[in-house]
Amino acid sequence: MEKQKNAVGRRKEAVARVYMSKGTGNITVNDKEYKAYFPIMYLQNQVELPFKTTETVGSFDVVVNVAGGGPKGQAEAVKMAIARALCDVNAEYRPALKKEGLMTRDSRMVERKKFGKAKARRSFQFSKR
Repeated sequence: MEKQKNAVGRRKEAVARVYMSKGTGNITVNDKEYKAYFPIMYLQNQVELPFKTTETVGSFDVVVNVAGGGPKGQAEAVKMAIARALCDVNAEYRPALKKEGLMTRDSRMVERKKFGKAKARRSFQFSKR
């Protein structure tokens, strides 16, 4: 790998931009260590999953800029961006990542609110009398 690889991952309203280069396994998210940015163990595991799947833990340094959405959406956006960057590094990683479901964009989004309703589907309370 001659220089850094860039990739984008999205989930709900979150957008993660990843810059990956050869290194010692440092993952930085918005200028913080990823374990400080994602204090919940589940979210840390989501970020690490592409490296565990391809058995490349500790061989790349990753710098992430992530914006929008909540913690879970951001963690899953980072996960997808890292998986895409790994595919750029080595195309042989793709089948393993695809089997794990990391190459598929999760298209589920919040349903929009409709007029005449309290939320997307919830109606206002009905009073008979």
